[in-house]
Amino acid sequence: MSEPTSPETPRTKRVDARRNEQSLLDAAAAVFVTSGVDAPVREIAARAGVGTGTIYRHFPTRSDLVVAVYRHQVEACAEAGPALLADSSSPRIALLAWVDLFVDFLVTKHGLAGALQNDAAGFDALHTYFVARLLPVCETLLDAAIEDTDERISAYSLLKGVGNLCIGAGNDPNYTPRHLAQLLVSGALAA
Repeated sequence: MSEPTSPETPRTKRVDARRNEQSLLDAAAAVFVTSGVDAPVREIAARAGVGTGTIYRHFPTRSDLVVAVYRHQVEACAEAGPALLADSSSPRIALLAWVDLFVDFLVTKHGLAGALQNDAAGFDALHTYFVARLLPVCETLLDAAIEDTDERISAYSLLKGVGNLCIGAGNDPNYTPRHLAQLLVSGALAA
């Protein structure tokens, strides 16, 4: 028999339920890249190999799903930084690989503002969360990749610059934000 939970104590999800939720988030992120955040739930369900009811059981509204995908991707991006730094042949390679992940994340978040159009406070909270989680990771990677820390781009400017380069990705199929971001980082590292 499991312990009762009080209203203040959230129930812990079973391991298989958490794994299923992660699979749904991965499938939704992949669909958002190809079809945008307004993609039909049935498309996400098909990619995840589940019924639409399973998605609604985990994420009752589209905005719940979009926010969960966003948070899931922020966490994956944040966790990747230290792993890349530890496993890459150089800090520069780690930074460039992390920027690719960051670009992929930014491309999937296009349409987030529209999905949360009636929730400005929620959107602001997500932005604050994003900056709080990813800025220190970028800073650590930059510090490792650049010897002279007096004359360099700030981590915030780098994140913002990459973000601005990703804006055009949704309008032009020939637009390559990853390539442009790599050029920006290479230039920043050479300065």
